[in-house]
Amino acid sequence: MAEIPSLPRRAFTVDAARRTDLASAFQSGADSYDKIRPSYPEQALDFTLQSQPKTVVDIGCGSGIFTEQLAARGLEVSAVDPSADMLRVLAERLPQVVRTCAPGEDTGLPENAFDLVTYAQAWHWVDHPKASAEAARLLRNDGWLTLLWNQLDVTIPWVHRLARIMHAGDVHRPELEPPLGGQFGKPEHGIWHWSMELDFAQIVELTQSRSYYRRASERTRAKVEGNLAWYWMEHLGYTAEAKVQVPYLTHAWRARRRTRR
Repeated sequence: MAEIPSLPRRAFTVDAARRTDLASAFQSGADSYDKIRPSYPEQALDFTLQSQPKTVVDIGCGSGIFTEQLAARGLEVSAVDPSADMLRVLAERLPQVVRTCAPGEDTGLPENAFDLVTYAQAWHWVDHPKASAEAARLLRNDGWLTLLWNQLDVTIPWVHRLARIMHAGDVHRPELEPPLGGQFGKPEHGIWHWSMELDFAQIVELTQSRSYYRRASERTRAKVEGNLAWYWMEHLGYTAEAKVQVPYLTHAWRARRRTRR
């Protein structure tokens, strides 16, 4: 992977107070989030479902973008998220899915009930030791935990600068192994490159779906949007209406739950 000097060599290290503050940005605005956030490549679904699970709980499910893809593969899916607004949108698209409004560290779901636990775009929002313990509690012996992220492909210089202007906080080094509890074995990694066609209005919408923007003052939001307009139209030379293929990547980690003794 190309060297990315200004991306941290450590990730998942936000302190609890800051993490809670940023995560609170997603208690509302689920419709706009759902409209602009992308789904995941089919190869990432294949990677997630390699063990041929039948039951899965998607934790930090948000508006149900990944939940819907799991359900489309014929799994019995449950969904967990701390935002009632996100679950409202999920219920509209997937009324058959059992929904629980709870944090990933304490879902309240029955133990030994699932073959698979997934976190799509959400592992950086939880206390990792507690969330690992809860995932292990939910899983049957030899069940799997899979963590996925879609992110701008910042190995490409112009995309890297765009991500910094957007304050895309979920962009980190894909090769960094996420922290897991001792209940799980050594995780396996997968990565896939793709692109998403966006115009300037959609770039702004994508920025507005980020926790940094949602928690910022009106002055800061105006500055971010002004910087985006300069970069997109003056520096890169695109018109506002131009449809541009914006490079993305999806990276995932999967780990098997160790057998209980």
